[in-house]
Amino acid sequence: MKLLTLNCHSWQEENQSEKIDQLAKTIHDGSYDVIALQEVSQLTSSKRLDGQVKQDNYAYVLQERLHALGSDNYQFVWDLAHLAHYEQVYEEGVAIMTKHPIQNQDSFFVSDQTDLSSGKTRKIVEVTIDYGGKAFTCYSCHLGWWYDELEPARHQMDRLLHRIPQHELCLLMGDFNCEASKREEGYDYLLKQGLLDTYQLAEEKDTGITVEGSIAGWATSKADKRIDYIFVNQEIEVNRSNVIFNGDNQPVVSDHYGVEVYCSL
Repeated sequence: MKLLTLNCHSWQEENQSEKIDQLAKTIHDGSYDVIALQEVSQLTSSKRLDGQVKQDNYAYVLQERLHALGSDNYQFVWDLAHLAHYEQVYEEGVAIMTKHPIQNQDSFFVSDQTDLSSGKTRKIVEVTIDYGGKAFTCYSCHLGWWYDELEPARHQMDRLLHRIPQHELCLLMGDFNCEASKREEGYDYLLKQGLLDTYQLAEEKDTGITVEGSIAGWATSKADKRIDYIFVNQEIEVNRSNVIFNGDNQPVVSDHYGVEVYCSL
């Protein structure tokens, strides 16, 4: 199985259309089974297509580009987490894309706040997938920061972990906004609660760095960081964990690099 997670930074990138093409081509060529996406946005003013999804929804545009390449079996689930104010107002959410049958889908808040006008409101998308007769559940996650006074990440992590059925295989994928190198903070907390990092399980791996220097939310931290992960709640065989879209392994498409994992369920 091939997994991919990426914080898209959607519609905030220079040469955005070309970068979507690059992402679509990589997914098409790599035939990924599950893709978790964060910062998946659409303009508030755009035309609605179906349900909450509008015509410029990043996941919808990506799906259309995949269809044009011949990968017409990819479907996605998206939900709105909060409004994002840039030069224009966007509805920002999280998504899961897969080419396998979806058995169930849901979304839920992990933040205390549920006011969509607050950028600190956080929501998770949950999808149960049938993979060759085996069912497992994936979560696309974009959490807050460990020391945030209004929305500390620990409470969000607790709500997320409470949601996970321990008797089923679950994959928690996304931007967790916690550095692996920081002891006794979010990364260590998740491991102490029983999650396993596929990067640590991998037989082959690289540096794991997904952010170089400072970005939004990390303006005072100029160090390279590993803050994007694929966690599992049960031990699985992980062949390889790579950073992707970092300029070495595929061109850069976002202010975050992606993580791709090759594993056996």
